[in-house]
Amino acid sequence: MQLDFWEQSLPFEYPFTISNGRTKTHQHSLMVRLSMGNWAGYGEAPAIVYYNVTVESMMEQLEKQRKLIEKFALIDPERFWHFLHHLFPNDPFLVCALDMAGWDLWGQMKKQPLHQLWNTSWETTGAQQPPICDYTLGIDPIEKMVQKMEAHPWPIYKVKVGTDYDIEMITALRKHTDKPIRVDANAGWTTEEALVKIPALASLGVELVEQPLAKDNWEGMEQLKKQSSLPLFADESCVFENDVATCANYFHGINIKLTKCSGLTPALRMIKEAKTLGLKVMMGSMNESVIGSAAIAQFLPQLDYVDMDGPLLMTQLNGVGLNYSFNNQNGMIEPLRYPGLGVAFRMPFDKPNNE
Repeated sequence: MQLDFWEQSLPFEYPFTISNGRTKTHQHSLMVRLSMGNWAGYGEAPAIVYYNVTVESMMEQLEKQRKLIEKFALIDPERFWHFLHHLFPNDPFLVCALDMAGWDLWGQMKKQPLHQLWNTSWETTGAQQPPICDYTLGIDPIEKMVQKMEAHPWPIYKVKVGTDYDIEMITALRKHTDKPIRVDANAGWTTEEALVKIPALASLGVELVEQPLAKDNWEGMEQLKKQSSLPLFADESCVFENDVATCANYFHGINIKLTKCSGLTPALRMIKEAKTLGLKVMMGSMNESVIGSAAIAQFLPQLDYVDMDGPLLMTQLNGVGLNYSFNNQNGMIEPLRYPGLGVAFRMPFDKPNNE
């Protein structure tokens, strides 16, 4: 295999802010390409300050291990992941990018999209309809959040919370939409705050709450699960495979992030275990571009919820083939029929006006 990699920076339409004042205007990411003959597979790993992940550090590690990666014989993507997991034991984001590219390449070699290789069926009607993608509103003054909502009509909204005006925020937004609203505190509440805010949010028609407390506040989560009138989903508390069983005691569902868990290969196992334990399964975005979002889309037949709106939040795209049904804003991801990830990489280009 031939390995190529580079840094990518895509601008957000609006500065993106979550709890604790973390704001960014661009998403910096590592892009990788694995090539064999006429085939090329692409992968992505965003740089995330919270996890101390930088593009520079990932590129440095790739350069050190380039020869070993290029010598690997890709005869099984799962075997490739195990090789990567041992090669980069402390870099799950980097492993994810390479695992994603390996699966993309493998799917092209087999001439099938990944969801078919995994024996899952992508139906768009009836009981098998895949979940609808939400649109995320980052934290801003209430007036600005209302403006963003009105500028982007969508069937489901995910709202970042973790401020001292959370209830006022959702109250104001609810006046402008009757669509489902989900909230994500990004570990920004105390137990006492959550016990007060969740009933108020439930009265405003909020659908679920993601990561209300600090990732290791298990005592608080035990209390919260007993008293919560809304489903609680783990994000920061559910990173790796061994977190799934623990979270089953404290949450109603988990949000799997491909980059955090180290790729598509472990995500498949996490979904299976979660369903065995009776957990609902969401797969979420870390503001991946079209490439990383297409990888999430391949899991749609296995998911209860999906948050893969990175391309919706940015003013530039880096691929074609991933369609969110923009014309009627129904949030439905159109089936990916092409091999591998199902999309074609392009150098970043401005998003068409209708998107």
